Amino acid sequence: MADNKTVEVAARDLPLHCPPAGAIAWNQHPRVFLDVLHTGEVVCPYCSAHYVFKGEAPKGH
Repeated sequence: MADNKTVEVAARDLPLHCPPAGAIAWNQHPRVFLDVLHTGEVVCPYCSAHYVFKGEAPKGH
């Protein structure tokens, strides 16, 4: 995620972690779980990828 683009995520993507599944192996950092539901967006502390939650929050959150 070196280009730091905005990534839209939905309830099916939770729990959200970065790097995402399928990321190129040489471009990975340690996996970190991110709380995107608290404010609706979050930035990864390692690679600065910007995640934005779209849609309805799952029940219980």
